Amino acid sequence: MGISKLAHYSIRTQDIAATERFYTQALGFRVGYRPPFDFPGLWLYLGDDEAEYGTVHVIGIDPNNPEGLKAYLGDRGLDGLSGSGAVDHIAFQATGWVGLRGRLQQLGIACREREVPSLGLYQVFVEDPSGVTIELNYPASEPR
Repeated sequence: MGISKLAHYSIRTQDIAATERFYTQALGFRVGYRPPFDFPGLWLYLGDDEAEYGTVHVIGIDPNNPEGLKAYLGDRGLDGLSGSGAVDHIAFQATGWVGLRGRLQQLGIACREREVPSLGLYQVFVEDPSGVTIELNYPASEPR
């Protein structure tokens, strides 16, 4: 049996609240069930179905009690918690660019827009509070 699809991606952050606001208010994710791990965090879902355990796992760092996180996922220095690192960006198919553009403007979140005419894609790039680049791919036919 081979790999069938990407299950989720995880972000380690010192600012869970800012990360939650970005993904829920700007991008439309929702907070859902998360097992009671011995470190802070949240699981973010697209839609109501929680059968696949979330799309984005936010991993909080508790400087007063880092042992639970270290025991579960290993130790990482705080200096490596910014940007996408070796992963350049995470991409999603999307619809409703006009609505998202309004939310980004309201929240003061900058974006970069690109068109890929040979593929019929309109791309929007935003960065989450940890500096992870998110690419949103819209049909080029959507109003802008």
